[in-house]
Amino acid sequence: MDAVQDRLLDMPLDALMAEAAAARDAGHGRVISYSRKVFIPLTKLCRDVCHYCTFAEKPRPGRPAYLPAEEVLAIARAGAAAGCTEALFTLGDKPELRWEQARQALDALGHRTTIDYLVAMSALVLQETGLLPHANPGVMNRDEIAALREVSASQGIMLESASARLCEPGQVHHGSPDKHPAARLEVIRQAGELRVPFTTGILIGIGETRAERLEALRAIGDLHAQYGHVQEVIIQNFRAKPGTKRAGAEEPDLEDLLWTIAASRLVLGAEMNIQAPPNLSPGVYQKLVAAGLNDWGGVSPVTIDHVNPEAPWPHLEELAKRTAEAGKVLVQRLPSYPAYVRVPDAWHAPKVAAKLRQASDAEGFARDDHWSPGETVPPPQRAPRLASVDAGLARLVERATGGARLDPPEIASLFAARDADAAHLTQAADALRAAVSGDTVRYVVNRNINYTNICGYRCKFCAFSKGKIHEALRGPAYDLDLAEITRRAEEAWARGATEVCLQGGIHPDYTGETYIRICEAIRAAVPGMHIHAFSPLEVTQGAATLGLSLGEFLAQLKAAGLGTLPGTAAEILDDEIRAIICPDKVNTAEWVAVARAAHALGLRTTSTIMYGHVEGPLNWARHLLVLRDLQQETGGITEFVPLPFVHMEAPMYLRGQARKGPTFREALLMHSIARLTLHPLIPNIQTSWVKMGPQGAALALRAGANDLGGTLMNESISRAAGTQHGQEFPPEAMEELIRSLGRVPQQRSTLYGEVPAERRAASFGAAELAPVVQTAPRRRPVGQPA
Repeated sequence: MDAVQDRLLDMPLDALMAEAAAARDAGHGRVISYSRKVFIPLTKLCRDVCHYCTFAEKPRPGRPAYLPAEEVLAIARAGAAAGCTEALFTLGDKPELRWEQARQALDALGHRTTIDYLVAMSALVLQETGLLPHANPGVMNRDEIAALREVSASQGIMLESASARLCEPGQVHHGSPDKHPAARLEVIRQAGELRVPFTTGILIGIGETRAERLEALRAIGDLHAQYGHVQEVIIQNFRAKPGTKRAGAEEPDLEDLLWTIAASRLVLGAEMNIQAPPNLSPGVYQKLVAAGLNDWGGVSPVTIDHVNPEAPWPHLEELAKRTAEAGKVLVQRLPSYPAYVRVPDAWHAPKVAAKLRQASDAEGFARDDHWSPGETVPPPQRAPRLASVDAGLARLVERATGGARLDPPEIASLFAARDADAAHLTQAADALRAAVSGDTVRYVVNRNINYTNICGYRCKFCAFSKGKIHEALRGPAYDLDLAEITRRAEEAWARGATEVCLQGGIHPDYTGETYIRICEAIRAAVPGMHIHAFSPLEVTQGAATLGLSLGEFLAQLKAAGLGTLPGTAAEILDDEIRAIICPDKVNTAEWVAVARAAHALGLRTTSTIMYGHVEGPLNWARHLLVLRDLQQETGGITEFVPLPFVHMEAPMYLRGQARKGPTFREALLMHSIARLTLHPLIPNIQTSWVKMGPQGAALALRAGANDLGGTLMNESISRAAGTQHGQEFPPEAMEELIRSLGRVPQQRSTLYGEVPAERRAASFGAAELAPVVQTAPRRRPVGQPA
């Protein structure tokens, strides 16, 4: 390490910064993150007497020693209203060991120690406001760290320096027992053992040497190498403050700060999060970025920086603009960094993990909008700030447009696109859409018939199915008889439909004969109707009950009238995720086997993805490649349909086990990246108006999609999950939306053929639907549908 130290100490600053910036780019791309926070100074009493601090105060008559609960909540609620996600609790170190007033105040509050009160207030803020606490309470013992872990997203303590010399008489930490490096390093070590995402850092310009800074950084790096828990390292520059012993001390200059940031990056590595507070270095943001940082720390639109009250926070719009001028995009994060949010159960207590999931996107950053699938909140539209597109991303897009098969990490990297990169990606996808399918937007007039909501499976995302024991859960259970199924098909035909789409729960009494008889009944009642029915799960179950191979059973379904199969029950075609969300369902290989067998018989299928719950971009990439490879082999897939997860009534969301669906950026990118990565094999990308909403679907049609799906007439599954969009999108409304985009509407058949003129005529001005009859469950012989 001496050689490394000598190199860092001797390297010219420009070369050091260039190397650090390259390392930062390798680890973090174009993202510079920040946390939107409120600053809650729980107490300004402290037992330490640091020679540079204006935060710590002596007790004052008439001033409470601790913020009362109502003030804590008032600050937190103001932060929540301003879009904050973090409640930063800062406080003096163990004031009750020095001040009688602190002991008396704690007694009156019903708490033994300051940490006890901090734990209580953190729990209160978490419960009442949803803000995620981050706590900087100073030196703690193991039990205190563990207690705080239950109610906080992260914790922190500034190492400041690893030099015990600074604790000697005449130095800045003399008389401050909690500032001894050994005590602070032990807190960091114990936090690692307890798996707490932890913040630390160094304070430069307080009398230490550059070699001592490197010593502190190495100590931090060694602990992180052992436990993996140091989520960020702050490089904070000393600011001389009136009224302190160091009021006249020289502050570190910009060159010294830049050297330290760059050296920190090279000591701690590409993946480490290196932060420098922007309010302490106004006007030089681009230079700080050039030195290798990737985070601005906590910035508050509500409260001042109580540690540096003389240094106002930059306005977030200004910070975003200056960050963009440095070629980076400002992204809001949570108080726990993405690497920890992506595996929340490994690093957080259950209540905190649930809040983090609900507040995060697929990468682990904070959700960047208030949109969720199925809600009527208008989708956000933002103009890019960056002036250029990442060259590596542009090369990937060019390769995909040329028909190349990207690998999973390459596809996953596309999903990280933001700002100008995301705009470039969606524009390229839309241009490819125009080249492949022109300006025509197709849709099918169809009716969904969900023949039963009773299901023996326990998919954690499903709000539609009912168990036999708890049949009234989330509404009454039903099991349609053949008369109601055929009545709906006949009514759909009268209203211009060319397709009925049939799917349902896996009823434990159903056999393959049930599905065959449903097809026969519809074909007999409406011979011209295309039957689009039965997911790979239903086919697998039906074949097994009859002791038939997949091919044999599919042949019987085809003979009974089945025309095509929906490629649903796919969810995420990655068994790592299926083991979490649907462990008893068909696995990836089994799903593919059904599609392959259907294609071999000339039965074409759609394909889908259900995304935005527990999975991430790499899982999306694997899913897309499963479909691409299947299509390369069989050519039997007609279209790809992204289905964003609707969270509102989904069991795993209600249990705190899932996100709120994709963000709108992610949903739009799914359509665009699907267009690119499935090209030229799957030419049709469909958008779901039920989940995206009409406005969202319109934007998807400008981002690579060319199909608006079906009019549906009845939609049960997404409605059960909580979508607020309607159950039918009639042809008149579909065509109005399509024309508003300057595109040409066209009704299609299930297989993308033209529809007869009489079908199109019948679909316009259709009569109102008659009330549906949800046939109650009943006992019947096995295999009998009615």
